[in-house]
Amino acid sequence: MKTAADGSNLQVLFEDNHLVAVNKRCGDLVQGDKTGDETLLDAVKNYIAAKYQKPGAVFAGVVHRLDRPTSGVVVFARTSKALARMNALFSSRETEKVYHCLIEGKPQQEAATLTHFLVRNEKNNTSRAFEKEVTNSKKAVLHYKLLRAFTNYSLLEIHLETGRHHQIRAQLAACGMVIKGDLKYGAKRSNPNGGISLHARQLQFVHPVAKTEVKIRAPYPDGDIFEG
Repeated sequence: MKTAADGSNLQVLFEDNHLVAVNKRCGDLVQGDKTGDETLLDAVKNYIAAKYQKPGAVFAGVVHRLDRPTSGVVVFARTSKALARMNALFSSRETEKVYHCLIEGKPQQEAATLTHFLVRNEKNNTSRAFEKEVTNSKKAVLHYKLLRAFTNYSLLEIHLETGRHHQIRAQLAACGMVIKGDLKYGAKRSNPNGGISLHARQLQFVHPVAKTEVKIRAPYPDGDIFEG
């Protein structure tokens, strides 16, 4: 099930006068693209308009994005001041992002740091991971650890040091750890919901206005085997 454009079934995780965080569903498009499909941004605006009975245009700003087939925490700014400050936090990497994913099989190591150099292919919207620096590549670093092993899949926790295009998907696939359902990077079969088993589990940062510590945790999507 996708998020309704009117915001009626939005999964709100955190909300105040400055920010609203939601649990993105697989298939939700965060911000408009060439497809012209309805977006999570529109749903958030409609939710705010309905809840607070705001007439006219409602402001909501995109702070960061998640790939369309993924799920998890996405934060939107409710004011221009909050948007500018949150953009600065993300740009300076003053946020802590934790992802959970299911991979096919089991990892060779239970915990490791992966370092690659990624080259983005605009034509087919993928990134290729190289072990050494190549032309037009960007350094990508992540840390993973095994949380649980199932019969056919393993649950990993990912901490990102960098934020590159398809970073988790490309780096794991390059090491033989293909994310469940991710046909683009070599998965054996698709997921029933058309998404991939990559979930932005937690986001932590200092509130841009209140200056308090904010930790937002997103429940796993329905219908997957994250919890067995």
